[in-house]
Amino acid sequence: MEGAEAGTREEAALSRDLLALGYGAFPEAAASWGASCPDFRALCARLAADLATLGALERQDEGVEVLNAGNGPGAEEEFLRQLPGLLRALHCPDRALCGGGCAAELREPSASTRLLRFLCSELQAARLLRLHSFLDSSPVPPLEKGTKEGADMVQELVLTLQALRLPTPLLGTPASQLLRELHAKISELLPSLPPECMQPLLSYPLDAPRWEALESLSQSLKNQYCCRRCLLLKRLDLTTSAFHWTDRAEAQGQAMKAVLTPLREVLTPESDISIAHVLAARADLSRLVPATSVAARQGTSCAINKVLMGDVPDRGGRPNELEAPMPTWQSRREDGGGRKAGRQHWGQKKKKKK
Repeated sequence: MEGAEAGTREEAALSRDLLALGYGAFPEAAASWGASCPDFRALCARLAADLATLGALERQDEGVEVLNAGNGPGAEEEFLRQLPGLLRALHCPDRALCGGGCAAELREPSASTRLLRFLCSELQAARLLRLHSFLDSSPVPPLEKGTKEGADMVQELVLTLQALRLPTPLLGTPASQLLRELHAKISELLPSLPPECMQPLLSYPLDAPRWEALESLSQSLKNQYCCRRCLLLKRLDLTTSAFHWTDRAEAQGQAMKAVLTPLREVLTPESDISIAHVLAARADLSRLVPATSVAARQGTSCAINKVLMGDVPDRGGRPNELEAPMPTWQSRREDGGGRKAGRQHWGQKKKKKK
């Protein structure tokens, strides 16, 4: 039972690795068939070709020619003959796959899964090394403070350095060096934090389709919050403009504008929440704290909350308490004038005789 559960976990991890690499879904039955499955051989050949493109092999032509995704009668034997050489070039630690008994070993489903996971991990490492070499060769470009994106990046970087008590980096510092310093400082401070305080709120791994869905959801929420903030800011503008209608505001108009204008300019309808905030959110952010709790009221309580309102006059305005008017009747006059007898006059009352 434990072996079956371990095999299921390995297959699930393999599927996540392939999706993260952009290979798409892979049929689970292909791994159980091993080298006899054309899809299995094609996937191995594709992984080897990508490794050769990134320079992970000692010989550039080895990744393309060693594993060929052929479907001929001798394709399986050729694949099994070339596979040990590829694994030795990649310094595979699995001796069972690198040795002469590779054909017999790959008949086991667990060996096929181990082979694919090893190739996936090698490709992930090769991509990270290529990115690392690119970052090392390109220093941090000077950000233009006039652009909003550059100003936001500079502000985030300055706040991070201040929080970690690190000095401001010199102009032209490589990005990799700056990231290493940040990583070393954070690793130094993590043991001093309480246990389980840094558990991420988003603990599930994200592949390419989930990244796209998360980006689409983030953009939809941004548009919705922008619409709501526009409404609230319009109400704020109308409320503040009402204070300028009084007679006293004519003398204090300039002073009021000097106070309100700086505060209003920083209130923009666009939201600054991004996917980076979701990735940085901790698990304690999902705890719902009641608005009336003692911790929440410490920042919202004030002296005005203790003032009790007295009795206020009743202004009415309740339609269900109004009574319908009663009709009045008037008899025919002798001179023939007036209205006919029995005609109703709604809401009219007779004048009292003096």
